[in-house]
Amino acid sequence: MAIQEFDQTTVFNNPDLPSGALSSKQFNTVVEIVGEGELEGSATASKAGITDKTSTAYFNAFKKDIFLNGTQVLQEAASNTAPQDSDFNFKDVGFDFRLGTADQTFIEGISNIETETVIGTTVTTSTPVTHTVSQSNINAVRVTLRFPTMQKFEDNGDINGVSVNILIKTIENDGTTTTVIDDTVEGRSTNAYFRDYLIKFSSTTSFPVAVRVERVTADSSDSRLVNAFQFNQATNIIFEQNAYPNTAHVALRFNAEQFPRIPKRVFRIRGRKIKIPHNATVNLQTGAISYAGTFNGTFKTDKEWTTDPAWILYDLLIDTRAGCGIPESNLDKFSFKTVSEYCGASVDAGNGDGSTEPRFACSVNITQQQEAYTLINSLCSVMRVMPFYSAGGIAISQDAPKSASYIFTNANVVEGQFVYTGSSLKTRHTVINVSYFDMVTQEVDVETVEADTATQTKYGVVVKNIKAFATTSRNQARRLGRWFLYNEQNSGETCTFSTTVAAGALVRCGDVIEISDSLKAGVRRGGLLKSVTNTTTVVLDDSANTDIPSLGASPTISVILPDGSLEQKTISNISGTTITVSSAFSAAPNQHAPFILETSSLETTTWRVVSVKENEDKTFAITALSHDSGKYAFVEDGTALPTRNITTLTEVKDPPEGLSASEKIVIINGTAVPKIILDWIPQAGVSKYQVQYRANNGDFKTIESPSSNVEIFNTDVGTYEFRVFSFNALGQPSRTPAELTFEAVGKTAPPANITGLTYEPLTDKLARLRWNPPTESDVIAGGKIFIRHTPDTTGNGTFSNATDLVTAVAGNTSSVEIPILAGEVILRSQDDGGRFSTGETSVVIDPPDALPALIAQTRREDNDNPKFQGTKVNTAFDSASNSLTLAGVGLFDTITNFDNETSIDFVGGVAPSGTYEFGGSAGGTFLDLGGVFALDLKRHMKSQAIFPNDLLDSRGLIDSLQDFDGTDSVDVNAILEVNVTQDDPSSGSATYAGFQTFANGTYKGRGFKFRTTLTSNDSAQTIQVTELGYTATLQRRTESGTQTSSGLTTVTFDSPFFVGTSSLLGANSQLPSIGITANDLQAGDFFNLSDITASSFKVQFKNSSGASVNRNFNFTAVGFGKGG
Repeated sequence: MAIQEFDQTTVFNNPDLPSGALSSKQFNTVVEIVGEGELEGSATASKAGITDKTSTAYFNAFKKDIFLNGTQVLQEAASNTAPQDSDFNFKDVGFDFRLGTADQTFIEGISNIETETVIGTTVTTSTPVTHTVSQSNINAVRVTLRFPTMQKFEDNGDINGVSVNILIKTIENDGTTTTVIDDTVEGRSTNAYFRDYLIKFSSTTSFPVAVRVERVTADSSDSRLVNAFQFNQATNIIFEQNAYPNTAHVALRFNAEQFPRIPKRVFRIRGRKIKIPHNATVNLQTGAISYAGTFNGTFKTDKEWTTDPAWILYDLLIDTRAGCGIPESNLDKFSFKTVSEYCGASVDAGNGDGSTEPRFACSVNITQQQEAYTLINSLCSVMRVMPFYSAGGIAISQDAPKSASYIFTNANVVEGQFVYTGSSLKTRHTVINVSYFDMVTQEVDVETVEADTATQTKYGVVVKNIKAFATTSRNQARRLGRWFLYNEQNSGETCTFSTTVAAGALVRCGDVIEISDSLKAGVRRGGLLKSVTNTTTVVLDDSANTDIPSLGASPTISVILPDGSLEQKTISNISGTTITVSSAFSAAPNQHAPFILETSSLETTTWRVVSVKENEDKTFAITALSHDSGKYAFVEDGTALPTRNITTLTEVKDPPEGLSASEKIVIINGTAVPKIILDWIPQAGVSKYQVQYRANNGDFKTIESPSSNVEIFNTDVGTYEFRVFSFNALGQPSRTPAELTFEAVGKTAPPANITGLTYEPLTDKLARLRWNPPTESDVIAGGKIFIRHTPDTTGNGTFSNATDLVTAVAGNTSSVEIPILAGEVILRSQDDGGRFSTGETSVVIDPPDALPALIAQTRREDNDNPKFQGTKVNTAFDSASNSLTLAGVGLFDTITNFDNETSIDFVGGVAPSGTYEFGGSAGGTFLDLGGVFALDLKRHMKSQAIFPNDLLDSRGLIDSLQDFDGTDSVDVNAILEVNVTQDDPSSGSATYAGFQTFANGTYKGRGFKFRTTLTSNDSAQTIQVTELGYTATLQRRTESGTQTSSGLTTVTFDSPFFVGTSSLLGANSQLPSIGITANDLQAGDFFNLSDITASSFKVQFKNSSGASVNRNFNFTAVGFGKGG
């Protein structure tokens, strides 16, 4: 279809010109892009159900949706099928449209290529004028005729109009001649008059084509009749065949006489067709969507128009031409469908007639390119949603009525902390101006929503101006204003906290959560399940701090189930922390699942999640806004907001229970000061306590405390009266106080007896006493501990008949060193007022006899008779020198001349080396201690080096000797060695460590062998060992400990003592000396020692009647050697 042309023969009557006068008119053509993608089209036609968009009815209905300078082209009440001329507000408006389909055709005449040819030749009856069109791509020719003057002068002087009949013919190349214009131009014109004729060629036209203008009316030969005309100009036209696929556009042609300037154009159209679910139906009156059946995730084959903002957003996100081009697989289409259902629900239209409209409708013309983020958020604002990423895709969450999906308590958030922030009161607006587009006035209008008088009085008049994006409904704008007003006054609080992965992974933006914060509630009503019995019975945690309501309060319990869902059940029975519900949970909760207890008097706070972020430590940070489920009804119909009881802090509290008082003496600046400590059981939800007290009927004094105790210092002796009130968060006291009367004794009480006294020997002469540190402040600061001694070892000594052993020590001391004296040491404490403890504590000391170190063996091989009875290898005893020496290497049979031998013993020279081994007795091979001990060994060896053949007779003249004593012998040596074993040396299989140089020191072992090795690097030299042996010593050792006897008690030493063997000092000849110090002997108590061995002894305590008693005692064992 082409943009409408006008009848070439139409005569336009200009009232400003004389009757019959001719005039020219010009037209302007405007092409308007109205959208990208296929549009629904005319709003009027759509509402009327006119589906044939090529019909006259559709075109007429569309003209009702075209406003020029604010006025409809066709009046609203006009018939769509047969409108009257009087129904048109404008004449001569040409109109055509395309709705943006991919295969749409082009509109002819809206954008042409024109080539003008000036002709200027007068057409006569005998001389037609022709214009030839040679190019086959020419679609039309515009023929412009010029009439210089058209008039006739009558005899009576009148000037009248004239007429001229003209023909325009086309003569095609094939000879086809067609009269395309047969027109008579009538009228009068004193000036040049132009008339255009459009000659269109068809697709079958045979080029070249001659366009010929002929004159039918006879030529005028009368000068009074002027009707000549000219073929003024021919314009070849090529229609531009651009259909602008996928772009909806409208072409309008205006009469320049009616519109000297291009008018303001407004089109009332129904916009883009978009994908909608397979089970969706669009209401043609409102554009809202309703659903039938279950959405299976598929869409209708054909797109449809709708005002549903959810699917409009969906279309914007997926469209690759005018949108974001996001793959549909990345969008959670089910979340869009959920939002769509809420948007399309009917609400009161606010007209007072009971009419309804969709809750949210989107009517917007986006004319400029925008940032995707900005546009998406603008569309989201229409329907109160927020987009977020979920499971690898994009979902939307709407602020719409929904149940809580998760619960949080101090037990399942990091560090048990919720952080709350609120907006400033000065920034809370009380007047909201909402601007929206009014479809009737076609102007931006403003809807004003104001808070009530009380709120404006409280906060003042604080105005906020907002724009209602894509809103054309006054009541939708009003609802938006009420929504903002509600949030300003009621949703200014934000809660932020961190939680575990288990919870953070389940919570999504837009979810409603419940929080039970003991700080806000005043009591602990939530935690983690300690255990789960079955689907009806659970056990709560932390019974001491959890406020478990009574069954009379009709309590409920909310629990997170294993699948992450939240269920609430009515409690039917409470036994301690065991909770039984009236109906079973759908699944047994897990141990440690979060729970919350609720009653009508104490409910949770509700919040809507706006942010969920993962922290670096694998926890999740959640931010939520305060939420009230009653706000939706409040916004839509003004229903009053329900009251929710979320705290006990504002209730008038009961007085505290369990009021008690105790007295204590404390140290302040080094001085002991008496104080009274007043304690009570705290009441839940109490902000502070007030304590009133007086002493000995004096005036009452007041102390305030946020905790459940107070301390009163420098108290007097006498009667104290106490009254304690509880205060709630509003500063209201309990109706009655808790009361108590207490008798204070101050510092008049004697100090406690000393406890925990022990005795610890340090050396032969010193010991350490220890006791438990005193706890009384008047002993610690300014007091003393007295230590006295009596020689009586019966345990019957008293503090009064004893004398000071050492100077009294400070009261803050818990130990002292004392000399070891046999007898009883008695202790008593004294406070800073000189008062002694009423009892005394003592210890009886019975020190063991002091012993020197024990010489177990002194061995001298040179003192034996005969001497040096050990094992000899290349060594021999020289009786002449009484020494052990290296043997000679020659044989007696080899001597040929005895007169030449100076020494028979060293025939053939001295052996280069030899050894001598010995043990613990004459001729013995080892020393046996009978057990493994640390043994101190001290060597003894004396030797001399000689030339055995250096005799005076062999040295020549005495006068020639430079060294009368003989040459020095320096090439000989003797070393002493020791070999140690841990085994029994007499077993024959003992393993020795190997001989090592015998250096004076301590060796650990049971068996010991000794060896001296003689060496000579000169066969003429030898060494003589005249003294050889060692001394074996066992050091004195003290072992002590503390035990409690039980009848005949065996005490085993940590390490056994050396007590002698049959070959060393005699068996059991060196038993340890045992000392016993009893720490708690009673008068007449005594003890017996028995069965003392190298590794243990036995002791038994008896009372004066000879009966066995159990006593705590210290023992000291003094002996020799440390076995093991």
